[in-house]
Amino acid sequence: RLQKLKEMFISKFGSAPKFYVRAPGRVNLIGEHIDYCGYAVLPMAIEQDILIAVEPVKTQVVQLANTNSLYLDFSTSVNNIQINKTKPQWHNYFLCGLKGIQEHFGLNNPTGMNCLLDGTIPPSSGLSSSSALVCCAGLVTLRANGKTLSKVELAEICTKSERYIGTEGGGMDQSISFLAEEGTAKLIEFSPLRATDVRLPSGAAFVIANSCVEMNKAATSHYNIRVMECRLATKLLSKSKGLDWKKMLRLHDVQSKLGVSLEEMLTIVEEVLHPEPYSTEEICKCLGISLEELRSQILSQNTQDVSTFKLHQRAKHVYSEAARVLEFKKICNEAPANAIQLLGELMNQSYISCREMYECSCPELDRLVDICLQFGAIGSRLTGAGWGGCTVSMVPTDKLNTFLKNVKKAYYQTDVQRLPLENNSLFATKPGRGALVFVEA
Repeated sequence: RLQKLKEMFISKFGSAPKFYVRAPGRVNLIGEHIDYCGYAVLPMAIEQDILIAVEPVKTQVVQLANTNSLYLDFSTSVNNIQINKTKPQWHNYFLCGLKGIQEHFGLNNPTGMNCLLDGTIPPSSGLSSSSALVCCAGLVTLRANGKTLSKVELAEICTKSERYIGTEGGGMDQSISFLAEEGTAKLIEFSPLRATDVRLPSGAAFVIANSCVEMNKAATSHYNIRVMECRLATKLLSKSKGLDWKKMLRLHDVQSKLGVSLEEMLTIVEEVLHPEPYSTEEICKCLGISLEELRSQILSQNTQDVSTFKLHQRAKHVYSEAARVLEFKKICNEAPANAIQLLGELMNQSYISCREMYECSCPELDRLVDICLQFGAIGSRLTGAGWGGCTVSMVPTDKLNTFLKNVKKAYYQTDVQRLPLENNSLFATKPGRGALVFVEA
């Protein structure tokens, strides 16, 4: 693949690349929509990745090209990075990583570059192709400008810089992209960022299945509305408990300030928040603020026009999912005889909570999860933001081949649109390694 990329680079730019950077996609095994609430998640890097061939150049221009002809070439001056939030095109994700590194170091005359990108992560599939591209671009810019950072610093910068495109993400994708190690999943904790190995049971394979419904986080408001619902739930819970609610941003902040367990937080949610949706008027009344203050001080740019928010359901999902992550890690560490059964149950509970409480599934994902469970998965759930994208299923290794065959037949071969996509849409994966730089010898 490197050789092929090199040949394409030479025919495109007329000279050879000086180095290559690779950043993997990821699958989140459990812990959906809780990283931006401050809670630990449990992802692993997958083998699919973004690979970029790079040649630093004397001119202060970045030229970007893609091996996939669907993605058009792009070039811009490195001193004038404009990121268009209204149309999240592929090059804008590269520019996020570039801008993040430039701003971190205050680079006045950054190096120009010729870059050719090749990606094997299915786009808009919930396997983090966009974050892998941001991370790859950050590492490319770092290397081209002769700078160094630790993996943790890189992950934190890339998390912040992906927000230039308007996605209020929490940092899981960027963290696993840099901190992943072959053969192990990771428990990723935030503030401070740290990663702990989690050994998965040997008798099970993790299988990714793409629903073939594309979901682009930056192009829709579903994702950011959920982030705001969690923020508003934080404010109302804090106020009801006499905390300084103006300073509280994440559901984790409430738990740590109160010094109670996740189970106790679930009881508090039941006591304080009602299941009916909250109108903006009711939220303002609860907090004692005007609609103007709500919009300017709490809501994000792309959630200004939302009139109702579900706070009870979202908080309930977050606190119960955070508990499932810790339970999942505990089972992996203790490795009881029925570990696979127990982990499968947690994955299934996580999925039901995503579907019922967080409402981030869709009919195709529901169907796919049903099919996977029907054909031998012990646990199956959506992974990534949801509303499309992929499922991840835990399948006993000895049933893997018949599982793959049956799911292909039941989900992909019954649909004309999915049929051509089946080969890249269903695969078993092992925990892969994190981002790397290769230098031409």
